[in-house]
Amino acid sequence: MTTIRGAYPVLITPMTQEQKIDWDGVKNNVHYFVDQGVAGIVINGSTGEFVSLSKEEKFQMVATVMEEVGGRIPVIVGTAAETTKETIEHTKQAEAHEAAGALIIPPYYMKPKENEMYHHFKEVSRVTNLPIMLYNNPFTSGVNMSTDLMLQIGKECENVRLIKESSGEIDKVRDLARKGKGDFEVFCGAEELVMESYFVGATGWISVAGNIVPKLVTDMYNHFQKGELEEAWAINDRILPLCTFLEGSGKYVQIVKRAMELTGNAGGPARFPRLGLSPEEDEKLKELLANLETVNN
Repeated sequence: MTTIRGAYPVLITPMTQEQKIDWDGVKNNVHYFVDQGVAGIVINGSTGEFVSLSKEEKFQMVATVMEEVGGRIPVIVGTAAETTKETIEHTKQAEAHEAAGALIIPPYYMKPKENEMYHHFKEVSRVTNLPIMLYNNPFTSGVNMSTDLMLQIGKECENVRLIKESSGEIDKVRDLARKGKGDFEVFCGAEELVMESYFVGATGWISVAGNIVPKLVTDMYNHFQKGELEEAWAINDRILPLCTFLEGSGKYVQIVKRAMELTGNAGGPARFPRLGLSPEEDEKLKELLANLETVNN
């Protein structure tokens, strides 16, 4: 199994003004991230607007990205769906294309009970050999998985080998990392708590900001692993205003897409009903990017 650790940008899905996927942009962005030296990438996640894509588009995204990556870095595929049957179908498709793992959030409309979430992950784990990253994000799924439930799933569902913790509760990261050691790896999913998560045992970060500053998030993780804490904290301080903007705006998809355009990559509009940034938000983003460029120089 590929070792999955480090900062993984969770990629946008670039689109044309006609709301169609910009496949050339997808390919160009993939090569950009590989060239930046990222540990790996995530596709068909929340930042990739997976709920706004058709099944055919998601499947084509997997096939296209895996071909472009060509085994150079690990690719984690978001395979979540509203039913267990659909989730299994998406996960098997990712497995067939030799993805490194499947990122799965609980069904996001029905707000399942804990025994239902356990059964969901148990069934998916039972029919695939693909490493599964359980994804706890109460802000998008409407359910906040308890630490005990995540530990149970991680221990009893053989192929659940990673957990992305995005509730913002640092004690969950700590307890999962300590009590689940040997059963699964823990990834930070909260943009403003990355260093704190590393300190309590997280071994990676599924990073929205990594779209915009892939080298910085990679360097930050590497510095931490080498014990170069002052250097890691310095990068954290540089990117924290951007992370705060992403977390607090409610427009993280639009922010990243606009930032990709401003840095010479493929972005485009989000799928409706998401609308673009206001003039004030656009200026704020430009200011943040200018400050990051100044710091980097």
